[in-house]
Amino acid sequence: MFPKLDPVLHSELRLAVMSLLAGVESADFTYIKQQTGATSGNLSVQIDKLSAAGYITVEKGFKGKKPCTTCAITEAGMEAFRSYIEALKEYIST
Repeated sequence: MFPKLDPVLHSELRLAVMSLLAGVESADFTYIKQQTGATSGNLSVQIDKLSAAGYITVEKGFKGKKPCTTCAITEAGMEAFRSYIEALKEYIST
């Protein structure tokens, strides 16, 4: 029997965001947008979903006079990400 995949992470863009954040302390919205190729609107929605799930933190502030949104993966997010990867490994090895 196949393990259940986390529906929050089972989205191409949300998985890409989590993959980026798993390897860094934090990343700003512009960097995530550039790396994923997502539109601002779609990325914003997906970041909100990850934040609502408790998988990432989102801090809004300013760099000079420009608004800046910074995201970081949480401990719960990292655990969910690891579990998702392990579940995928089980799919592959079956």
